[in-house]
Formats: sequence, C-alpha cells, structure tokens
Amino acid sequence: MMQKIEHLGIAVKSLEKSIPLFEKLLNTKCTKTEVVPTEEVTTAFFETGNSKIELLESTDSNGVIAKFIEKKGEGLHHIAFEVSDIKAEMNRLQNEGFTLLSLEPKIGADNKWVCFLHPKSTNGVLIELCQEIK
Repeated sequence: MMQKIEHLGIAVKSLEKSIPLFEKLLNTKCTKTEVVPTEEVTTAFFETGNSKIELLESTDSNGVIAKFIEKKGEGLHHIAFEVSDIKAEMNRLQNEGFTLLSLEPKIGADNKWVCFLHPKSTNGVLIELCQEIK
C-alpha cells in the first residue's frame, strides 16, 4: 500500500544554482546532497513537513535526467510514494497491469530501495516507489 507522498523529484540543470533558489523558496536549508551512481544523478533534499523535495542533477550528459531536461526542460520529474513492502507493492502493481522499469528494487538516494513505474502506464507521470532500507 502506498502510505504517503515521500518526495517530489525535480530535474535541474545545476544544483549550485538551484539549491539557493529552493532554500529561499521553501525558507529552509538543504538537508543533504548525495551522488546516486545507479541513477547517474546528484541529489539535494529539502524537508517540507511530512514529505521532501528532491532536486536531481545529471552526472552524465547522456543520463536519464540530462535527456529529460533536453526534451522537456527543468521541472517536475517524478512523484515518489513511500511503501512498507516494495516487493509486494511491485507485484501488486504489475498484476494490475502497470509496467515496472525494473523487476527488482534498486538502491536509490536517501537510504531507500526504489522502483519506477513507466509513465506510459500511469498517464504520463513517472511514479517511484521507495522503502527505507533497514
């Protein structure tokens, strides 16, 4: 079961420029940055009540985020939902006809197991499932 919106992922060209902008916008400091080699990104997180904002900067000019920005520009990239059992949720969603972008969870940012759903099966919205790694 999807428990809450864990974070909103926003694709940016430059964390150096975007972190100060979001610190002003949200009136809070960036809580951490992290390189995620499996996704070819550097992330920056902001706490916003019970959820977070994640800024994503590509570490590879041919990476997914770089291609996203080239095609659509900077902006909302994905919505992440917290789940208590990512494998069970992946199975449930696959059985409901949704397309998973990986058949096994991957290690993502912020000490989470992650799996993405293909936007073609979710009305054009990239959905991320995430579960805290124990």
